[in-house]
Amino acid sequence: MTIRKHEEGGVEVFEAKIDGEVITWDSGLTYARHLQTEQLLSCQLPVSDKPDEMLFIIMHQSMELWMKLQLHEAGQLIKHLREDQISRACKTLHRMDAVLRHMTNSWEVLATLTPHDFITFRGHLGRASGFQSHQFRELEFRFGLKRADMMLVHQGNRVAEAALGAALKEPSVYEELLMLLARRGYAIPEDVLVRKFDEEYVPNDAVEDVWLEIYSDPDAHRDEFRLAERFTALEYYFQEWRFKHMKTIARIIGHRPGTGGSSGVDYLVKSLGLTFFPELWSMRARMTADQSDAAYGVSQAPVQ
Repeated sequence: MTIRKHEEGGVEVFEAKIDGEVITWDSGLTYARHLQTEQLLSCQLPVSDKPDEMLFIIMHQSMELWMKLQLHEAGQLIKHLREDQISRACKTLHRMDAVLRHMTNSWEVLATLTPHDFITFRGHLGRASGFQSHQFRELEFRFGLKRADMMLVHQGNRVAEAALGAALKEPSVYEELLMLLARRGYAIPEDVLVRKFDEEYVPNDAVEDVWLEIYSDPDAHRDEFRLAERFTALEYYFQEWRFKHMKTIARIIGHRPGTGGSSGVDYLVKSLGLTFFPELWSMRARMTADQSDAAYGVSQAPVQ
C-alpha cells in the first residue's frame, strides 16, 4: 500500500488507493478538525459505574445539539421575517419542523431504558435535571413563551444569563410575524407591536380577527396563509415533542418527583397546555362553513 504526496498552496496532499477507491486527504482541514470529534467524544463523563448511564448522557447531549440547531434556525427565521422573505422563512420553518420530528422520534431510544436501569444510577445525578437546560428555555423564549422566573436556576451562569436575557428582551418569532403582517397592511394593534417584549404575550382579539381574515380566504392571502400554516406546524411538532417526552418519563420513572424537585410527569403534563401562537389556534373555533365556501367561490344560494 503506497501513499503519494504532493503540495498544493503550501498544504500537503495525500493520495492512496483504498478498497478500490482513490482517496485523497490533506494536512489542512480534516473531518476530525472540522467536527471537533476528539472534544465531542470526550464529553461523555458518567458519574456512576452503571452501564446504562452512557445512553442517558448521549441521548441528552444529542438533544442539546439539536436544540442548538433550532436556536440557530430561529435566528435565521427572524432575519427572513424582518426582510419580508416569505419563501425563505417557510423553508427555514420546514427545516425546524423536520428537526423537531427527529427530536421526538429520538425519545424512542431513551425509552429502552427500563425503570430498573434508571434507578441504578439515578441517585448519582443529585439535583441535576432537564429543568436546568438553558437552551430549552431559550427556545421557549424565542418561540414566545416568556417567563422570567425560569431564569432563576441559571443565576451565576454568565453564558446562560446572557443568552436568556437577550431572548427575553427581543421580539419572539411570533411577534416578528405580527410585525410583518402590520407592514403588509393588516390591522395589528399598535400596543402589540410596541411594548416591552420581556413581558408575557397576552392574546389579542384584533390579532385573532386578522388571522380569521387570512384563513377565511387563503387564496387572497396566499403568502400570509403559508406562513401561518408553517407556524402552526412548528407548534404542533413542538407539542408532540413535549408529549413524547412526558410519556417517556412516565414509562421510566412513573409519577416520582423529578431530580430537580419538580413534580416530574405531572409538571410535564401541565406544560402541554402552554401555547406559543395563541390566536392561530383560537381563530379556528370561529371559522364557519359559509366562510370556507365563500373563500372557494361556492354559491350560498339555497338549493331549489
